[in-house]
Amino acid sequence: MTSTGSTTLKQIRIHGRGGQGAVTSAELLAIAAFKDGKYSQSFPFFGVARRGAPVLAFTRIDNRFIRLRQQVKDPDYVLVLDATLLDVVKVDQGIKKGGMIIINSSKTPEELGLKGNYTVKTEDITKIALEIIGKPFVNTPMLGAFSKATGEVTISSIESAIKENMPEKIAGINVKAAKEVYSNLK
Repeated sequence: MTSTGSTTLKQIRIHGRGGQGAVTSAELLAIAAFKDGKYSQSFPFFGVARRGAPVLAFTRIDNRFIRLRQQVKDPDYVLVLDATLLDVVKVDQGIKKGGMIIINSSKTPEELGLKGNYTVKTEDITKIALEIIGKPFVNTPMLGAFSKATGEVTISSIESAIKENMPEKIAGINVKAAKEVYSNLK
């Protein structure tokens, strides 16, 4: 049975810039969902392949086997790793009614001016990444925000996915940053 009509299918679109780790975050999110006993898939979409260019990555999570194999056009959730993308990409395009956009920004949702039949959450993930990781690597901390805001994956599965798929010397600080964002998100 296909999950295309399933109400449990959750589709996530991740907007980032080349070099920010959008593809890695999509992969880690899919691994975390699998660890939570769900079916998952992740895949990138590359346009212009250069550092700083807009990049898309996608993740699907479901309680049933996922047969879809195309880009996510109508996401339930959108993760924005870089708020400057709001000036060049329509990040809310196709988002489902009642969906959610999580943006790495020091501004409030009201200050960003996105309006629609969806929720917007913001967190200054760059600040937390700089404090904990020492560099503006926001892809793994964004997973903490996703876990807290949606409940689609557990923070313990995010932690396991990071530890098992990142080099040991950086896994710990990435887990710490993800947990800090998880704790801070309102």
